[in-house]
Amino acid sequence: MARDLEPLFAPRSVAIVGASDDPAKWGNWLGKGALRGEHLRPVYLVNRNGGTVLERPAYASLHELPDAPELVVISVPAAAFEQTVDDALAVGARALVGITAGLGELGPEAQARERALVERVRAAGAMLLGPNCLGVFDAGSDLGLASNEFPPGSIGLISQSGNLALELGILAREAEMGFSRFASVGNQADVDLAELVASFAAHAATELIAVYAEDFSDGRAFVDAAAAAATPVVLLTVGRSAASARAAASHTGALVSDVSVVEAACRAAGAYLVSTPAEMIDLAQALLRARPLHGRRVAVVGDGGGHGAIACDVAAAAGLDLPLLSDGLAGELAAALPPTAATRNPVDLAGGGEQDFNSYARVAHAVLGSGEVDAVLLTGYFGGYSQYSDDFAGREADVAREVVRAARETGRPLVAQTMYHDSPTAAVLRSGGVPVYPGIAAAVGALAALLPRPPAAGAPKLPPARPLPGLDGYFGARALLEAAGIAFAAARSVPAGGDAEAAADELGYPVVLKALGLLHKSDAGGVVVGISGPDELRAAVADLRRRLDPPGYSVERMAPVRDGLELIVGARRDPRFGPVAAVGLGGVYTEIFSDVAVGLAPLDVAEAERMLRSLRGAALLEGARGRPACDVRAAAEAAAALSRVAALYPDIAEIEVNPLLVTPEGAVALDARVIEIGAANAG
Repeated sequence: MARDLEPLFAPRSVAIVGASDDPAKWGNWLGKGALRGEHLRPVYLVNRNGGTVLERPAYASLHELPDAPELVVISVPAAAFEQTVDDALAVGARALVGITAGLGELGPEAQARERALVERVRAAGAMLLGPNCLGVFDAGSDLGLASNEFPPGSIGLISQSGNLALELGILAREAEMGFSRFASVGNQADVDLAELVASFAAHAATELIAVYAEDFSDGRAFVDAAAAAATPVVLLTVGRSAASARAAASHTGALVSDVSVVEAACRAAGAYLVSTPAEMIDLAQALLRARPLHGRRVAVVGDGGGHGAIACDVAAAAGLDLPLLSDGLAGELAAALPPTAATRNPVDLAGGGEQDFNSYARVAHAVLGSGEVDAVLLTGYFGGYSQYSDDFAGREADVAREVVRAARETGRPLVAQTMYHDSPTAAVLRSGGVPVYPGIAAAVGALAALLPRPPAAGAPKLPPARPLPGLDGYFGARALLEAAGIAFAAARSVPAGGDAEAAADELGYPVVLKALGLLHKSDAGGVVVGISGPDELRAAVADLRRRLDPPGYSVERMAPVRDGLELIVGARRDPRFGPVAAVGLGGVYTEIFSDVAVGLAPLDVAEAERMLRSLRGAALLEGARGRPACDVRAAAEAAAALSRVAALYPDIAEIEVNPLLVTPEGAVALDARVIEIGAANAG
């Protein structure tokens, strides 16, 4: 059953432990913030020396308070933190905010103490935010328990970084936006991201949830919470650089980066993924102010050719369409603009704006109301006329209201980019529901974000875990996947010194010879293909024995490689999101192509097929240069089967089939490997 987090955000009473008169201390900032809400709730200041703090009586301990505080904020040295938590529980506190650092982030021993502390908190029916956090804020309950003030608004902010939260506050204020609630999660010892997302989604004043995360704790719980939220969720996280990438033993592990996993999680969650704080606020502005975009057709409107041309290029690169406006609409626009105006798309007022400010509104009404486009991008100078005189400022503001009315009445979004994004005119646009940006790229990105998105599926359910059976190297990996329904090329195991020729005679030539016991057989020169007879086979065995001295060999029937396409299907276990599956172009050039799609496992066949068709090389599956189309469904079934194996056995660190040969007649696995957690390669 979900916990009620309201005591964190709308408590009946608050105690600040560590309150101080020293303006350089957290206890001072927190005390002042708490006292701003003194008209709504009792505020108790606790300082071990008693006396007065911030011109209020101070209590030497929580045990001296006249009533039980519902929320206790703790800003004391790390050595006193656990005792303070125990004191808060003893007096009946329901919610705790741990500002104190130097706890679970210091290593395994400290983490164990932190876990034991959380057990005591939960046993008492209380909750702990943090420790090592910046605090909480709630606009509706006038609760400001953090180092800095946040502007009020409709964004619910959850952040694992205090300073980044403060930057988001600055950016939001500049965009005339703000926050309904803020929670700094710190170490996530108790209250975590998923629980906060679910709580914020149920909060009526929160219209968008913004999350900055470095550690998701339970990644799948976060996905499910975001998928269930009726409000949009925007995520900013780390893990995009090579410095954050993990070294991986398999090809799959090398291809599936941290960011590709997060992208897959966001797709399942229906969440938006951004890469910078500015991008987060830009996107929030679009989602909160503009109407949804029902199609990709965009008209670019501006007074000046440069901005319009650049905006068209950026919009086209973002996948938006820039249709040629009809003769009738172009003629209507031309009649109201100077003879030099461009009216086909982009629409360039060519000085019409400075001759008649109302040109902007007339063009906006005509283009948005035409039915020929789904949105308008207003770009360039609008907002600059107000700089010349008060009269111009008033007239331009009136035109801005008409532009707003055009978007509202037509039900189609209008997004503005202007050099004068901080002008009174821009403020009128923003207040009327038109997102305004200083840069063209941000404005185009806002439009693209307004496009329809597939429904959120949530994280696929994991089956009950099973212990991994003992795997005997390569043939053990094959057996595990064959049992799951993946077809393999016929093969025989031959020990070192065994009769490879007898195995080849049984299978029939041509055959493939593989040296066993190698992680990447092809990379090590341990695979010989197209062996057509006994003499070639004897020579191949002798060469592999001389170079690699393997413990044994696999002799396999040669598959019709020329008739199909080689893919890789694999999975690895992510510490945050569990089993993650990947499909991509495979064979010996897997890392060179780096053409891969990632999804949370287990995949169903439909999702596996969607991933395959999303590859850059998907056209090869459909048939190219006269080749017949491959059996994509068979490839998807193999990928889904492998992903089920990865989900079923938590002891699997990485598992892959590379290559999976897909032909017009089906799909057959040509190699496999399984890497167990904490064990040597089994392939």
